[in-house]
Amino acid sequence: MAQPVRDHGGGLDAAIERYGGTRDDWLDLSTGINPVPYPVGDIDPGAWTALPDQAAMDRLLSAARAFWNVPDDARIVAANGASAIIAKLPYLTNHVGGAYIPGPTYNEHAAAVEACGHAWITDDPEDANMHVYVHPNNPTGRMWEANRMGGRPLTVIDESFCDVIPEQSHVALTEDMGILILKSFGKFWGLGGLRLGFAIGAPETLFPVDRVKMPSRPEEKFPLASLTDHLGPWAVSGPALTIGTRALEDLAWAETTRARLAKDARRLDTLVGWPLVGGTDLFRTYEVADAKAMQDKLAQGRVWSRVFPYSKTWLRLGLPAPDAWDQLEAAL
Repeated sequence: MAQPVRDHGGGLDAAIERYGGTRDDWLDLSTGINPVPYPVGDIDPGAWTALPDQAAMDRLLSAARAFWNVPDDARIVAANGASAIIAKLPYLTNHVGGAYIPGPTYNEHAAAVEACGHAWITDDPEDANMHVYVHPNNPTGRMWEANRMGGRPLTVIDESFCDVIPEQSHVALTEDMGILILKSFGKFWGLGGLRLGFAIGAPETLFPVDRVKMPSRPEEKFPLASLTDHLGPWAVSGPALTIGTRALEDLAWAETTRARLAKDARRLDTLVGWPLVGGTDLFRTYEVADAKAMQDKLAQGRVWSRVFPYSKTWLRLGLPAPDAWDQLEAAL
């Protein structure tokens, strides 16, 4: 099977090269990143100059456990972005087998499975050792029911956009073996460049192995703890440890931000007036007559949007910053 097209939001340099202008001229709405980032504050110079220490990591994981209400028996692993964890998952065993990834969805999951060389994507959920659900889904916003999870060696639930609706999180399921939750820090806190992500699961969670060999080859079972080994030492930078801890402990900021994002998402729906395919309070996916033509029209006004290789009519927009709504309205 051919490698999936690994298209993403961003890529503003290519837009500038094609349409002109400078980076300061552009409003980049091609990603689902909060346009009002968490105020990082002052960073101790030692966070930049010294290797990250375990005490700082422990503080980060403690803050993450409290913020996401992680079950006491579940373990948390931090990394330099959720994408770093996604890329490593298929390499934790030599017998991954089939992976069921209902789409359209975030393409890095399928790309990681196929890149490992000993796995394949299947459309049959019964023929898969690993299931992957993006919850809420990107770009449709679909929510996956808890009763679909579990019952196989590994179910990955990617909750990168779930912090706008924490009541819908499936973190409580990590009390059970075989459930792995992924969290992305960059989206909700608006700090994609910080590169920080988390995996949450029971310590005994087994990564998928060949069904025939599972009962008789216990040595081929890989616990969640082995993910740490695959990520290597210092998987999170010193500044990310500091900022991540500070932000996860700031519950008031999170509550205020959710209210603002919800209000702005409704404002965006009203402004564009297009039929809504779905989305979250961090991005909206709309149905338009010709997505590429609309992307071109917006680009003439220095607004960058997201189109998809599998749809001629879907166009996705992130939320404008508070001082950027006029530019979007002018481009429309």
